[in-house]
Amino acid sequence: MKIALTEFVTLDGVSQGPGSAAEDPSDGFGSGGWLVPYLDKAFVERTSEWLDLADGLLLGRRTYEAFARDWPRITDPADPYTKRMNSLPKYVVTNTLTAGHWRPTTVLRGDAAKAVRELKDTPGGELQIHGSARLGNALLSAGLVDTLRLAVAPVVLGTGRRLLNHPTSATGFRLIRHEATPEGLLLLEYETTGEVRTADYGGVADLR
Repeated sequence: MKIALTEFVTLDGVSQGPGSAAEDPSDGFGSGGWLVPYLDKAFVERTSEWLDLADGLLLGRRTYEAFARDWPRITDPADPYTKRMNSLPKYVVTNTLTAGHWRPTTVLRGDAAKAVRELKDTPGGELQIHGSARLGNALLSAGLVDTLRLAVAPVVLGTGRRLLNHPTSATGFRLIRHEATPEGLLLLEYETTGEVRTADYGGVADLR
């Protein structure tokens, strides 16, 4: 399977609490809900298409507990995500939980990179990381992320937990899809390319 990291971020890279003020106020974060004013039909259509590619959800403990609390409570039959979020297999990377009640759930204990690498070697489509920025960072650093999908909101917060907080190894990406929604979100899809390419600028004649 491939590992896809899907995140909502601000222009300054904050990924904490996009959906509501109460979503994640940890460490005194008071700007939750920054994504909501920019949601529109184009965003829903594209992110629903992304979720269609998932054969499972890969989550850290904090995100898993929040999702397990919130998603089963959504009963709107028109919601395009709920049925899949609740029915997809969940894999939670944690050494503090022994079982999960949001079924079907498998708890992955021990070394995160080793456990995910073993999952990655099994047949299937995508294992998608939603939220779980710390887990995403760790797996990106371990070279296990194949695809990075970002919804970038036109705001700068200046505070909050950031997605790409200096991974331990430099990583190159190739932009494979991009669009702007009517409400101003940038939807960006990248594939990882391995090492970062570098070069010295020699003038415009050398450019493609």
